[in-house]
Amino acid sequence: METSLRYGGDSKALRIHAKEKIRIDSNTFLQVHGELDTRIAQPSSSSALIRHFYPNLSATLGVGVRYDKHEKLRYTVMAKKTFPVTIDGLLNFKIKGGCDVDKEFKERKSKGAAEFSWSIFNFQKDQDVRLRVGYEIFEQVPSVHDTSAVCHFIQLLL
Repeated sequence: METSLRYGGDSKALRIHAKEKIRIDSNTFLQVHGELDTRIAQPSSSSALIRHFYPNLSATLGVGVRYDKHEKLRYTVMAKKTFPVTIDGLLNFKIKGGCDVDKEFKERKSKGAAEFSWSIFNFQKDQDVRLRVGYEIFEQVPSVHDTSAVCHFIQLLL
């Protein structure tokens, strides 16, 4: 399971995010997400996606459903393409996009981002860290993400 602390976006509260990937076959998995808003002590969103990895393209495509406290049930399609920057694969440039539609297929929301992702293995004993810095294209805002509590405090200082 991958966990992270997140701050910002549509909420100015600290959120605890968890993601689990359950392998279906060598290139397909079920990915489930959950997020808890610490300000109100309630779940803020959850999702389930079937994602397929295309190794020859270093890309993934996913389809699924998402539920959040504001917009209820939405269908989602997501794609991600990774370009390694370093030979060891620890620094990557990623292009991500997605589209959500409401359950009546009337309202659509698109997302797109470009980001650099740096993985640091064994940052502390048995703890890996991933730092991500990017730009959300449709909202036109920079983004900073991490997957550890240590990095959250660094993010708050920036």
